[in-house]
Amino acid sequence: MYHKLLLSAAALFGCTAASAVNVADTLSLPLDSCIAIALSDNPTIKVADMEITRMDYSKKETIGQLLPSISFGASYNRTLAKQTMYMNMSRGLGSSDNDDESEDTPAPSAGSGGIKVGLDNSYSMGFSASMPLIAPQLWKSLKLSDSQILQTVENARRSRLELVNSVKNAYYTLLLAEDSYRVILESYDMARFTADLYAKQHELGAASQYDVLRTQVAVKNVEPEITQATIAIRQAKLQLLILMGMEANVNIKAATTLSEYEKTMYADVLATNRDIEQNSDLRLLDIQTRQLRDALSVRKMAWYPTLSLNANYNWTSMSNGSPLKNFRWNPYSMVGLTLSIPLFEGGRRYTAIKQAEIQVNEMAWQRDNLVRSIRMQSDLAQENILLNVKQISSCSESVNQARVAHDIVKRSFDIGAASYLDLRDSELALTRSRLAYYQAIYNYLVAQSDLELLLGNADLTRYSSEK
Repeated sequence: MYHKLLLSAAALFGCTAASAVNVADTLSLPLDSCIAIALSDNPTIKVADMEITRMDYSKKETIGQLLPSISFGASYNRTLAKQTMYMNMSRGLGSSDNDDESEDTPAPSAGSGGIKVGLDNSYSMGFSASMPLIAPQLWKSLKLSDSQILQTVENARRSRLELVNSVKNAYYTLLLAEDSYRVILESYDMARFTADLYAKQHELGAASQYDVLRTQVAVKNVEPEITQATIAIRQAKLQLLILMGMEANVNIKAATTLSEYEKTMYADVLATNRDIEQNSDLRLLDIQTRQLRDALSVRKMAWYPTLSLNANYNWTSMSNGSPLKNFRWNPYSMVGLTLSIPLFEGGRRYTAIKQAEIQVNEMAWQRDNLVRSIRMQSDLAQENILLNVKQISSCSESVNQARVAHDIVKRSFDIGAASYLDLRDSELALTRSRLAYYQAIYNYLVAQSDLELLLGNADLTRYSSEK
């Protein structure tokens, strides 16, 4: 896949980080590649995928309760004092079995003919097995496990959607920083060119020292803006590298510019899918409602009887004297059924069912409120996008007008028909209009990305398909 090639290239750059970085070492990444790398290597996504695997094992654990359970056990007992048994021989031969014993019959005393019973050592070992035959609650709990897996899968999907949104915003921030840097750098070059021109004219006596100082101050005023733009680029790159799970010493740059997005923004706005059913919060709420319904079914199954099969196969041995001699093992086995019918538990099952029913009804009200909230946010986001589109169109026209005005003033300045202040004002107007233009495109792209996250309709498959 293409993002694996990018990862290999990134690893190569990481290995050579100790050497000086030049233009040839810079890794140029388009937006889709950044998202693909992030979805492949971001730790948050790895944790979400591991949670899906864990829930799958949890379901298998529940299924295992339907299968036979077999165990082996062994025990040893040493008798310290044997039990004594007495026989009542006071009744005559003609006495009936139903006759009550004489109340004045003396009880036998210790040592008066009692019989010691039992042996010194007793051993027991064997196998026991059980399997549920009729277990309604256990059967219904399998559906509950399915709902838990669906919830985990949706949480993983939401993590991917949030990561895609974060990568897009970081990428757009990098584009804004780079484009702003280029605009400020061009303004700096124009100011420095004018300062050098006035310095040469001052040497020839054609310009005053005041003009030289004024142009040099203009150059110095732009330098802090260049520094801030450089810092902004570095911060945006670090944020993007963190989201992609790459090392900070990898030098990257954006493979496009903000102005490229203006070409497709109208088509993108018209193609926006406004369906809210893919919203992650809404899908999670539906899954939670399903879980509550499954839990309600499990509680209702507590009224049903259960039947289980039990089997034992054991060996026993009893002996006197040394516990290591005179073993006499005798096997015995049994098979049986255990039926349990719940009759009364103080009303606990009934009250538990009523609580579950109330929770299901609460989720219906919560869903209505959530749908209303999502639709309001979606409408507001779409209005902001349309306003940003209008702002881009206005700023684009403003840039064209500022560029034409600057060209006119520049030609007038070259022939001495315009002053330096006029030239500098036109340069500042052009710079401000270009920065406002890039800011408007950035605002539009961020709004589009946030709307995509809200609706949950990002096509995640496009970032994992092989190229």
